[in-house]
Amino acid sequence: MPITLPPELEQFINNQVASGKYASTDEVFLAGIKLLQERENLYKGRFEELRREIMVGVEEAERGEFLDAETVIIGLQEKLQQRRA
Repeated sequence: MPITLPPELEQFINNQVASGKYASTDEVFLAGIKLLQERENLYKGRFEELRREIMVGVEEAERGEFLDAETVIIGLQEKLQQRRA
């Protein structure tokens, strides 16, 4: 798979190999791809977690279990004032 890199990235990869952190450019690429994969998995997990939390809120709202917005705002303002004090 031929890849064209900007000169600054090519230099970065060469520096990583020259520093001894990696034995080859292939190792640098693999490390970067593994990090990208981990980040994607983390985002996917967080997305699913948020989706579940939203569904809990929707179900509570459908049952009539929700807070009045004014009450929530007043409570948040009180907490903010306490932190500032």
